[in-house]
Amino acid sequence: MLSLHPHETEPTWSKIVRLLRWDKPAGRLILMVPALWAVFLAAEGTPPLPLVGVIILGTLATSATGCVVNDLWDRDIDPQVERTRTRPLASRALSVKTGIVVAVIGLICAAILAFYLNPLSFALCVAAVPLIIGYPLAKRVFPVPQLVLSLAWGFAVLISWSAVTADLSRPTWILWGATVLWTLGFDTVYAMSDREDDRQVGINSSALFFGDRAPEAVGIFFLGTSACLASLGMILNLYFSFWIALAVAVFFWSWHYYQLRFHEDSRPYSAIFGQNVWIGFIVLLGLISGSLF
Repeated sequence: MLSLHPHETEPTWSKIVRLLRWDKPAGRLILMVPALWAVFLAAEGTPPLPLVGVIILGTLATSATGCVVNDLWDRDIDPQVERTRTRPLASRALSVKTGIVVAVIGLICAAILAFYLNPLSFALCVAAVPLIIGYPLAKRVFPVPQLVLSLAWGFAVLISWSAVTADLSRPTWILWGATVLWTLGFDTVYAMSDREDDRQVGINSSALFFGDRAPEAVGIFFLGTSACLASLGMILNLYFSFWIALAVAVFFWSWHYYQLRFHEDSRPYSAIFGQNVWIGFIVLLGLISGSLF
């Protein structure tokens, strides 16, 4: 006899993996990308390997914890959204108590890693926590909650850069701007797939805020990202390989805008989100090579 609740036969560890979204690496990698942009650029292409390891583990712990906190906030809303109704807390495959324990463990892991950093970087880690915890609340009270998420993403740049230099300079803030705009772009695309469900349950999103102009908004965000990165390349005198990588990124961001503007009926949202992960890594390779040769 088939079970009406397939998650009843799923082991607890597998449910926790899904709660942390480790079964969907794109969302974890896309936070790691700007952190790596910053640590390699601040160190002119050659950061200490232990620091790179701390940054990678820190982004994994932070993004996973953020997912759990989000699902705790949204456990009664997610069942009403097609894309999220099978999440462990939404489907009641895991209890709220388990979710809280996992979130606390994630925060503790992130805090332990933060102690490896200098005082400025540690303070920035602490400052990022309210945004990480408050993002789900922003969806209820703020018309463009993706901006809150983008500002939280921007801390990955500030923390990683200051971990190398112990200060924040003009290039840091330009890279921060690129990260905030890039995140607004790809997360608005991500939100476009949930527009109808979000409208019905009363949740705000940038996709709903911009409405029919959402493709244009995404195009402007990607254009701003490109401008910030180009400005960074000129200020830091990055070598030709960086400009090749940026040209590739600009080509695909332009293609994404074209798809959204003229072929939105094909609903390419998840594909565009996933493609931005490897676009981010292409830019990373350009920043590393452009700093070295």
